[in-house]
Amino acid sequence: MTRTLTIISLLPHLLNTNGDAENARVLAQRARWSGHDASVVTVTNRADLPDVVDAIVIGSGSDAALTEARDVLLTMVDKLREWTTAGVPLLAVGTGWELLSWGIELTDGKVIEGLGLVAGRAVPRLTRATDDLVVTSKHGRLVGFENHARDYVGAEASPLGRVAYGAGNGNGGEGLVMGDVVGTHLHGPVLARNPRLADHLLTAALRRAGVDYAPGERTISVDAVAEAARDRVAAGLSLPSA
Repeated sequence: MTRTLTIISLLPHLLNTNGDAENARVLAQRARWSGHDASVVTVTNRADLPDVVDAIVIGSGSDAALTEARDVLLTMVDKLREWTTAGVPLLAVGTGWELLSWGIELTDGKVIEGLGLVAGRAVPRLTRATDDLVVTSKHGRLVGFENHARDYVGAEASPLGRVAYGAGNGNGGEGLVMGDVVGTHLHGPVLARNPRLADHLLTAALRRAGVDYAPGERTISVDAVAEAARDRVAAGLSLPSA
């Protein structure tokens, strides 16, 4: 690869309450371990957007920041739509994912209009989901924790995986996949705990640059730690081995 892989972290000052913006750093480090230059660009407004983007990360924030974050994202929605349509991988976690949807329904009846980049909407749960979340997916067993007051409806045909433990979307599925856009309730950060999902996103990013992705040797020990952590969570929940 002759240029630096550019990964943007959108609005981490508003959408990083669970450290989810650090998923951008995970992607960048795994890219470097595979022999490719990579940088993380922090984006707080439209003027910060680089000309070339290879991957996008959006974290999760508090409900108090929803409207402000939505308004800033609206100023760049045309670029986000252009990039995702072109196959740029995007990972959105928690409220960052909800903001990309049709809209967010709050418990007081207020509706915050989303960007409409992905199908579905967020609706209030009877009780807040705050626990471990374990998901069966094509990327193997995904493990993290969830902390959300809303279910996700309207995108049942394209979940990231099926819930083995926890609430997820509230209908047996967890997350959303539309092309190379991935939405999830998994915190952790999710890519540090589930490197196969990180490598899936990196494969998509590098494919667009005409480069094949192969994990570097440094990932062997790191991935072993992540696997042990996932196994420990599963054992604590009395789930069978993956």
